[in-house]
Amino acid sequence: MTSAILDPTGLSGKTTSLGFDLAPRRGDLSGVTVGLLENGKQNASLFLQEVADILRERYGAGEARMRRKENFAAPAPPELIDALSAEADLMVIGVGDCGSCSASAVVDGVLFERHGTPSAVICSDAFKATADAMADVQGAPGYGYVTTPHPVAGLTPAQVRERAEAVAAEVAGLLGAGGGARGVA
Repeated sequence: MTSAILDPTGLSGKTTSLGFDLAPRRGDLSGVTVGLLENGKQNASLFLQEVADILRERYGAGEARMRRKENFAAPAPPELIDALSAEADLMVIGVGDCGSCSASAVVDGVLFERHGTPSAVICSDAFKATADAMADVQGAPGYGYVTTPHPVAGLTPAQVRERAEAVAAEVAGLLGAGGGARGVA
């Protein structure tokens, strides 16, 4: 008997079976094109750009390409997943700074992984339970993501840079830098 979980996002309208495989990791970030999917929340774009800058400076990543999804509370549409996966080698997604945007950021990360694009999701720590629950609902229990202290929205640019500095190594590890790709429990 196969266990199934209903998808409350309405993304597929079907049940998803348990079990999840991450997209293959390269082992380093040298020259990769970094896709950035920001959700329109205050400071999300700046936070992701700062992370991308650090990935370039410290890990040799190449250019970054930022895209914005229209609805922070809904998963990215399939055509956006397809387009970003075609233009980028890996994805950084965020910033989940509320319950619904944290949940949808995790869905986006799982969708990119299923599409074959390694991803790192960033959520504020206040919504860890929400993010974990959505990973379970998506059939990816234990899906790894990065947390930063809540809130992100009201930070100054200097504080955003500090937060990006604090999570960059973990983001790089989730994306496979140094062979440190995460697993799911």
